[in-house]
Amino acid sequence: MRPGTNDRVRTSIRVLQFVMLGLCLIVLGRVFQLQILDFDTYEPISKSNALRQEFVSPARGLIFDRNGTLLVDNEPIYSITIKPAKFDMDKIPLLASIVGVPDSVVQRKVKEAQHFSWYRSSRLFTEVNFDVFSKIQENIWRLPGIGHQIESKRHYPTPTNISHILGYLREASEKDYEKYPDLRLGDKIGKSGLEQVYQEYLRGKLGTEYIRVNALGQSMGSYNNGELDTPPEKGNDIMTTLDTDLQITAEKLMKGKRGSVVAMDPNDGSILAMVSSPQYDIRKLSGRIDSDYWKSINADTTNPLYNRAISSQKPPGSTFKPLMALIGLHLGIITPETVINNPGYFYLGRRYHDHAPAGKYKLRKAIELSSNTYFFTVMYRLIRNGDFNKWHNLAQDFGLGRQNYIDLPSETRGIIPDSSYMNNAFGKGKWGYGDLMSMGIGQGMVSVSPLQMALVTSEIGNGGYWVQPHVVKAIRKNDGSIVQTKASKHKIDWVDSNDVQVVKDGMRRVITEGTGRWYAKIKDVTICGKTGTAQNPHGEDHSWFIAFAPMDHPKIAVAALVENAGYGSLTAAPIASLVIEKYLKGKIERQRIYDMMLNFTYKDKKKEESSEDE
Repeated sequence: MRPGTNDRVRTSIRVLQFVMLGLCLIVLGRVFQLQILDFDTYEPISKSNALRQEFVSPARGLIFDRNGTLLVDNEPIYSITIKPAKFDMDKIPLLASIVGVPDSVVQRKVKEAQHFSWYRSSRLFTEVNFDVFSKIQENIWRLPGIGHQIESKRHYPTPTNISHILGYLREASEKDYEKYPDLRLGDKIGKSGLEQVYQEYLRGKLGTEYIRVNALGQSMGSYNNGELDTPPEKGNDIMTTLDTDLQITAEKLMKGKRGSVVAMDPNDGSILAMVSSPQYDIRKLSGRIDSDYWKSINADTTNPLYNRAISSQKPPGSTFKPLMALIGLHLGIITPETVINNPGYFYLGRRYHDHAPAGKYKLRKAIELSSNTYFFTVMYRLIRNGDFNKWHNLAQDFGLGRQNYIDLPSETRGIIPDSSYMNNAFGKGKWGYGDLMSMGIGQGMVSVSPLQMALVTSEIGNGGYWVQPHVVKAIRKNDGSIVQTKASKHKIDWVDSNDVQVVKDGMRRVITEGTGRWYAKIKDVTICGKTGTAQNPHGEDHSWFIAFAPMDHPKIAVAALVENAGYGSLTAAPIASLVIEKYLKGKIERQRIYDMMLNFTYKDKKKEESSEDE
C-alpha cells in the first residue's frame, strides 16, 4: 500500500461519518419541527386524513328575573362550516347552488375564512334552514372541507322586550378576536346590555369531537369512543333583580312615547324595571341579523338603540327641588320654618316667573306647591355665601354629575357644574348670578338621567344612603353554586334624618294636596312624590315625576321622564304612580287612569290651570 493511503481512507471515513451525522441531524431537526414546533399546524391535518375534528359550541348562559322567570334561553339553529385548507375552490358553484346564494357570496365568505385561518374550522353560513342542512349532509362527500353543526341562538320566552337591559349578540370583530383568542369566525358575542357586560360569564367554553370519516368524507361515527373529545362547557346563568310583571306594565305605559321609567328598590339599589322608549325589537336581532331592520333602526331619528334610562341628559326641572332643600338645610341657608315671600316671581335684574300662588312659604309648602321663588332664593343665598362648589360636591354625593357604576354599558355622568366647569364654558370672570340661578330649580346647565333621579329618590326615601344601582344579583355556575354579586351601599354622612323627614313631609303633601293630587294618589298607599316640567328650547317641555312608597319604609322608588309631554303632573306622574301601584298591590286598580295613559297623547290634553307646577 502506498504511503499515505491509510490516512486518505481514514479521512474519507470521517467525512462520510460527518455527512451521515449531518443528515441524521437534519432528519431529527425536521421531525422536531413537525412534531413540536409546527404541531398545532400539522396535527389537525394528519388527523383529518382519517378523522374530522368538529367544534361543539357551548350553550350560552340563561338569564332569569328575580322570581326565577326565564327571560332568555337558547333555541337550536343549523350552521355550515369550512376548513379552508381542505376545501376545493372548484366546488364553489355546487355549494352556492345548495345554499341558494350567488357564487360571489360563497367566494367572499371562503376568502374571509381563509384570512381568519387556513386550518381552523370556521362558520360559513349560520341559521340555514333544515332543507339546506340536509342537502349539505347528503353531498358532504362532494364537498371536502365543508362541515355542519347544530348551534343555538337567543330566544325570549316572555312577552316583555327589555331590549336595552338584555342587549343583543353580533358577530365578533377583529378586536374581539384579539381579546378572545378562542373565538372562531362567525362566533357571536354580547354587544350591548347584560350580554356585553357579562360576556365572560355567559359565553361558556368551546368543545371538540373527532369523527371517523371514510374516503368520501362521510361520517363513520365517533373516534375511539370519544376518548379524545372535550365536551363544551355551558355558560353561567345570570339571575337578575328585574320583576317581569312590573317590566311589562312599564313597557305598556311607555309605548308610543319617548322617555324612560326606572324603578328600583331604595334599600339595596336593585333595578326592578327599566324602560327606554322607543325600544328596538330584540327578537329581530337574535340569530342572523335582519340587515334591513338593522339599517332601519340605525336610521330612525327616535334612536331606538339609545338607552334613555341611563344615557340621556335632561334638566330635571322641579324634581331637583327636594335635593335642593336638603342642601339648603345642611348649609344652614334655610330651616324648615324659614319664611320666604313669593310675590308671584323672583327678581334679580329680571323677573323669574313662578306658577305657584303668591304668598308666604315655608319649606314643606314650597315643595308641595313647587315654588320657584323659594328655591331661587335658596340658590341666591347659597351663591352669595360662596357655596357654589359645595353645592356641586353635595349633589355629587347623591349620585349626580358622576357615574354610579350600574352593570350596564353607556352610563352617563350628567352635568352638575362647578366653578371650573363654568370657567371652561364661559371664561374666567365671565359668568355670574344670572348664569347660576336656574340651577336651583333643576334648569340651566344641570343635566341628569332617569337612573340618577331614581337614585336621588331612593336616597331620600331610605334616609340618606347611597345605593349602587344594579341589574344582576347573582351568577349561577354549572356546578349549581351561586355567587352573589356585590353592590355598594353607604351613608351620606352630611344628611340629617330630621332634614330628610321634612323633605318627605313636603313630598307627601305633593300627593295629598299639591301638584300630584290628580293622578298620583294610590288608595291605601302613602306615596311621596315630586312633579317636574323641564323647559326644552327645542320643543314641548319634558315631563318628570319622582316618587317612593310607602313613606316610612319604602319598597320602591321610581323616576319617570316623558319627553316633549309637558306638565309632569299630567303625564309622568300617572305613569310612575301606576308602576308603584302594580308593584305594591300586584294589580292596577285605577283602571281609568291606566287606560288613559295607554292612549295618552299630550296634545290632546288641555293644560289645566289648577295642575300647573313649575
